[in-house]
Formats: sequence, structure tokens, C-alpha cells
Amino acid sequence: MAQSLFISLKEKYPDCKIDVLAPAWSLSIIKRMPEVNAGIKDDTRHGEPGLSKRFTQGRQLRSAGYTHAIVIPRSWKSALVPFFAGISVRTGYKGEQRYGLLNDIRVLDKTRLVQTVQRYVALGEKSSFSAVPETPYPVLRIDAANRNSVTASLGLSADKNIICMMPGAEYGPAKQWPIEYYTSLAEKLTQAGRQVWVLGSPKEKTLGDAISQKNADIKNLCGRTNLVDVVDLLSCAEQVVTNDSGLMHIAAAVGVKINAIYGSSTPDYTPPLIAPELKRVFHLGLSCSPCFKRTCPLGHTNCLNNIEVERLYADMVE
Repeated sequence: MAQSLFISLKEKYPDCKIDVLAPAWSLSIIKRMPEVNAGIKDDTRHGEPGLSKRFTQGRQLRSAGYTHAIVIPRSWKSALVPFFAGISVRTGYKGEQRYGLLNDIRVLDKTRLVQTVQRYVALGEKSSFSAVPETPYPVLRIDAANRNSVTASLGLSADKNIICMMPGAEYGPAKQWPIEYYTSLAEKLTQAGRQVWVLGSPKEKTLGDAISQKNADIKNLCGRTNLVDVVDLLSCAEQVVTNDSGLMHIAAAVGVKINAIYGSSTPDYTPPLIAPELKRVFHLGLSCSPCFKRTCPLGHTNCLNNIEVERLYADMVE
């Protein structure tokens, strides 16, 4: 979602150079963003205060001569590196007593900036902006050579139309459509002449095993690829079926048709960032949702359980 901010900055300031300080795991994705000059590894671990590490990294970045820093996270520690780097304009939202660390502090108006991506893009606007800024759709580069290499190494072919499934959601089970539903849908799709590739991290391997069930037209690729491999594999797909997850946003940035399933979250906040004609959103909007909980506080998870397999299948093969 941050790529929408980068695109917006490049549209307004074509000659600007954008470097991104980010966790190590995300740098390979950042390299696929045409707007980004360089990705810089954040030397701290998630949740680590790392005051001395942030001081050292900030001092090392002083010589780069940055004029502006946009701090997307709202934590106190995330504002330290730009401060230590001596960057003259440091923009971010008010939060965690960051006065001094930031000198261009914005008040987040959640009634105007409903979507998360709108909040990111607004940080690239002047503080006096009036209209809600447009949010460009992210677009990741595809590496055709890597795609050919990965498909060959995994024994994949495009002899049948490909449906990619992403059954995981790091946040928790309240964002995961039941695995038996994915399994049933995969079986129906293969019977209709498609093949299915299940994508995810090693944590999702058991989910992929449950879906594939020794069906030759269903390939469990969970844990067998890295993140940029997934980008290139998604470019082979006719459609994807996905929970509201990071891989959903990556699929949107690849430009593949998306069938997105929402449970405890809502597409009002984090929709797939892709043209309307390329997405179908399955969201029941129950009175108890969105609760944004990791597990259902009522114990039934009806926001997901009541989204029927037949509904997705009918839309996908119409």
C-alpha cells in the first residue's frame, strides 16, 4: 500500500529520489517498485526499541543529504532514524509524543481519510490539502526470466488456466476463510478444467496440503518460493482467491483478477488496490463486523463461514 504514496510523490515531483527504510523481508518487493531508488535495511527487529542501532543508522544516513522524511508508522521509535539523520523536514501523524522528532506533524482525520492507503498518500500532500487525495494503484515489475526459471524448477506448466489461492492470513483465523471451503472450491475449479496453485509461506504448508489432497491439478507451493517468486507466479494466473492479507495486495499490484474474502476486517479500510472490473469482494457486512479481532469474540466466525463456496464458484466461472 505504501507504493501508492511513492507513485503520488513521483507524479508531483518527477525528479525526486525516493529511498525506503524498511524491514529486511520487504526489500525484495521494494526492488520491484519502479518509483524507488533504493531500499535500506532497517537494522532493528520488530518490537525492538533499538535506540543505539537507530542512532547509528541515522548518523550513517546523514551524508546522503535527504531533505524530507515521511514516517508512515505512528510509533515513537519509527521517527528516531530521520531525526538522528538530521533530515530537515520530518512528516508524520501525531502519536506517541513525537514532538521534536517530527516537525511536520499531521492530525489524522479518520472521517475523511477512511482507507489506510489514503492515509499514506495524504502524508505526501501539503498539510493544507482540502480534497481527499487520489490513490494510484500499485504496480510491481514482473521478472519474466525469473518466472520461467521458477516455473521450470517447480515443474509447473500453463497447459490449463491457472487459479492461485492464498489461504493464509498472518493476522489470525478471523481473517481466514475455512480451509475446507478452499478445498471444495479448488476441487470444483479443477473439475471445470482449471489448475490451482496454492501460494504462501512455510506456515501455510499444512493448509496447502489440505487443499491439494493428491489432486494432480492442485499444486501446493507454500514454503517453496520466496516473495518475489510469488509476484512472478501470480502474473501467470487467470484469477486469485485470497483472504484480506499481504498477498492480496501483492496480487493487486501484479494486476491479476482478484476474488477477495473479508471476515473480521473490511474492504472500506483495506480494499484490493486494483481497477473495479478486476476485483470481486466477498463481505457479508454482519452487524458484528468489522470487529478487527484475530479470533471471533462471539465464537462463530459467521462473517466467513456464511460466505458460500457456490457463490465464489459461480462468479469465477460465469
